[in-house]
Amino acid sequence: MCIGIPLQIVEQREFSALCRGRGGGPVQEVNTLLIGPQPVGTWVLNFLGSAREVLSEIDARRIDDGLRALEAVMRGESIDVDEYFSDLADPDRPPGRVRGGVDEAGS
Repeated sequence: MCIGIPLQIVEQREFSALCRGRGGGPVQEVNTLLIGPQPVGTWVLNFLGSAREVLSEIDARRIDDGLRALEAVMRGESIDVDEYFSDLADPDRPPGRVRGGVDEAGS
């Protein structure tokens, strides 16, 4: 099974971009033909070396949180599901909202 990984563009090239994950790590070249040129700082979903989708920073964080939860479980750790999946922990909350009434989208 392959999993898409959120990466942030640090340099846009003609048909690709140099990207880095939230936790740092090595810069990797990602094909951007499916999404077109994007500004530096844009988050994309990398799947098998190609950017398949442009992500909001919020969605990139949510995916990263889910991947961190998966990694913790694979190490045999007990996790607080609400911590890693806060957007699913309170399903009655309107989309784009966090606890405390702060708008995630910044509007």
